[in-house]
Amino acid sequence: MELLLVSDLHRDLDAARSIVERAAGVDVVVGAGDFAVMRRGLQEVIDVLSDIDRPTVLVAGNGESPEELRDATRGWSGAHVLHGEAIEIDGVAFFGLGGAVPVTPFGDWSYDLTESAAGALLEACPEDAVLVSHSPPRGHVDRDGSGTSHGSTALLETIRTRHPRLVVCGHIHASWEERSIDGDTPIVNAGPAGVAWSLEET
Repeated sequence: MELLLVSDLHRDLDAARSIVERAAGVDVVVGAGDFAVMRRGLQEVIDVLSDIDRPTVLVAGNGESPEELRDATRGWSGAHVLHGEAIEIDGVAFFGLGGAVPVTPFGDWSYDLTESAAGALLEACPEDAVLVSHSPPRGHVDRDGSGTSHGSTALLETIRTRHPRLVVCGHIHASWEERSIDGDTPIVNAGPAGVAWSLEET
């Protein structure tokens, strides 16, 4: 299965149009959140992305909530917004977790989850799924420009207990397009340019 991984479009319509063009060559598109900026501009980005004619798995970032993302994608039949739930596409399970984990210092506009709340939602993650999370796991593709780690311990624990075949994330801009591995699980911080990935690599 060929995937196109993307995150953190942040209202960049040119980047969104590029993802639409590249989507024609893959089986599934995966969007790891932050389509909006501070809860603004979500619909205009989704309106561009809705031209994708492949199944598309989306999670909310901290710039929009899962409810806002579901509302924005209502007219897009190929979009699957996941938050604490899974879907199967061509025999592959995809599980999604939206929001920033742990809680950010950004204030009321940011859609955040505590580690305990994230852990409770992650309990539903199936074994061997593609795990799509806005936030990265602790210690992997999660360092900001100063080198500080901002990843989630709940996500790291889930990787070590559920052994997903791939983790797709975003959120930490300084780590865009970086890759890591924990055990046998590859971890990709996708970024807005998009990363092509073959599940046969895993």
